[in-house]
Amino acid sequence: MASALRLMLFAGLWLGLTFGGAHIGFAQTNPQLTPLLEKLDTRNFKQKADAVTAIAAIDDPMVVPLLKTLGAGDLYRRKSDGTYFRAIRKGSAFALHDLVSGDEVETLSKSAVERIIVNNSMRGQIDALLGSLTLRSADPKQRLSAAQSLLKERDPSGLSALEAAIEAEEQDHIRDVMIAARSAIVLYDTSAAQADRLAAVAALKARGGRSMMSLLSGAAGDQDPEVADAATAAAAAIDKELQFWALGQNVLYGLSLGSVLLLAAIGLAITFGVMGVINMAHGELVMLGAYTTFVVQDAIRSSAPHLFDYSLLIAAPLAFSIVGLVGIAIERGVVRFLYGRPLETLLATWGISLLLQQTVRSIFGPTNKEVGNPSWMTGGFELGYLTITYNRMWILVFALAVFAGLLLLLKKTAIGLQMRAVTQNRAMASDMGVRSGMVDAMTFGLGAGVAGLAGVALSQIDNVSPNLGQGYIVDSFMVVVFGGAGNLWGALAGAFTLGIANKFLEPFSGAVLAKVLVLVFIILFIQKRPRGLFPLKGRAVES
Repeated sequence: MASALRLMLFAGLWLGLTFGGAHIGFAQTNPQLTPLLEKLDTRNFKQKADAVTAIAAIDDPMVVPLLKTLGAGDLYRRKSDGTYFRAIRKGSAFALHDLVSGDEVETLSKSAVERIIVNNSMRGQIDALLGSLTLRSADPKQRLSAAQSLLKERDPSGLSALEAAIEAEEQDHIRDVMIAARSAIVLYDTSAAQADRLAAVAALKARGGRSMMSLLSGAAGDQDPEVADAATAAAAAIDKELQFWALGQNVLYGLSLGSVLLLAAIGLAITFGVMGVINMAHGELVMLGAYTTFVVQDAIRSSAPHLFDYSLLIAAPLAFSIVGLVGIAIERGVVRFLYGRPLETLLATWGISLLLQQTVRSIFGPTNKEVGNPSWMTGGFELGYLTITYNRMWILVFALAVFAGLLLLLKKTAIGLQMRAVTQNRAMASDMGVRSGMVDAMTFGLGAGVAGLAGVALSQIDNVSPNLGQGYIVDSFMVVVFGGAGNLWGALAGAFTLGIANKFLEPFSGAVLAKVLVLVFIILFIQKRPRGLFPLKGRAVES
C-alpha cells in the first residue's frame, strides 16, 4: 500500500512538471510566475511589457536571472513541456541551461525550442527594472550600477523602488546618483506635477556635469513652457560652468607640460648661461637618465620585486651621478678646447649626440623599453571637474623640488658663488683666484646631472627609446632663450608660459601649428628683448 502511494506521488509530480504549464528550468517555480510567463509567449509587445512589469514586482530569486536572460534575447521555451531556459547556440542546435543554477540540461534542435522575442523598448524597460531590483543590494557597486541604469533609462516604473532606496542608502555618493536618477525620471514624466518637475530641474542643475547638461538639454523642448525654459536656462548655466572648468583643465595641462619643459631645459640653462655652450647633446643626456631608470627597474624586477615602488627613488641619484660624470667627460674631453668658437662647439656636441644615440641603440636595441609606474604614481583623482593624474602631479612636484635645490646650490654654496661669479665676469673671477676651468667642468656636470633627473621623470610619461631626447631639445632651447640664458627664474617662467600657451592654442590650431605659433611668438619677442624675460646682470654680461 505504501509503495503504491509513493508511486502515485512520483507519477503526479512527473505529470505536474511535464504538463503543468510554464516552468523555469527544473527549479521550483513561484505560482505567480506561471501565468505571466505564458503572456511572454505572444506577439503583442504591449502585453509582454505589462507581463515584464508584473514579473519584476514578484519577490522571488528567479526574477533577476529571468529578466537578464530575457533582456539579452536568450530566453527560450521548450515546446514539449513549456519550460523556459537560457539557450546558447551550438551549431544548428541549442544548449539549454537552467536559469537559476546555470547548469546545462540538454541540447535540442532548433525546431524543438521557441525564442521569446523582445524589442528595443522592452530592453530599456528591462534594464530599468533590473536597476530598481538591485537598488537594495548589499554590494555598493551593484547599487551604484542600478542607480546609473535608472538615470540612463528614466523608467517611471522604478520610481517607488528608487525613493525607498534613497531613504535607506548610507553612502553619500551613491545616494547622490539615486537622487539624480529620481530627478531625471520626474523631469521626463509629463504626468508629474509642474512643481515637482521644476524641482527636478533645480536638482539636476545643482548636481551639474556634462551628463546632467544633456538631460536638461533634452527637456528644452518640453510641452510645458515653464519646464522647457527652466531646463534651457539650467543647461546654459551648467555649460558656462563647464567652460570655466575647461579653462582650469587647460591651465593644469599647461603646468604639466611646463614641468616637463622645465626639467628638460633647466640643465641647459645652467650650461648655456655660464659657459655660453650650445650643447646639442643635451637631449641625449636626458635619454641616458631614462635608460638608467630602465636598468634600475629591470634589475629590481629580476632580483627584488618588492622594491619596485622605490625604483624611482633609487634611479634618481644614480641618474644624476652617472649622467653628471658623462657631462664632465664631454666637457673635459671635447668642449673645453672649443670655448669662444660656438659653431665648432655646436657641431661637436651634435656629433656627440649621434654617438650617444648609436651607443645606446647598440646596447639596448632600437625598440622602446618598458618603464613602469610605481603604485604611488598610478591612477589619478578628480577635483571638481578637473582630472589630475598622479604621475603628472608628482613630476610637477619633482620639477619644483629640483628647481628649489638648484637655487639653494647657487645661492648658499661655494661652488654656486663661483658659478655666479664666472657667469657675470669670467676674467675678473679668474683674477680673484676662481679656477674657471674647474667651474666649467662642475657646471657642465651639474647641467648634465639635472638632465639625467629629467630623464627619470620623462620615463614615466614618454617612450624610452634612443630618440627620446630629440623631442625636447628644440623646446629646451626655446625655454632658455625666452626666459633668459643662465637665469633659473627665467627658465621657470619660460617653461610654464610656453606650456600653458601650447595647451590653450592646441584646441584651436592643433598640436603642430601650436608649436609653430609659439616659435613665431618667441622670434618676435627676442626682437624686442634679445636677452629674454630675465636677463642676467653683470659687467661682462651687459657688455
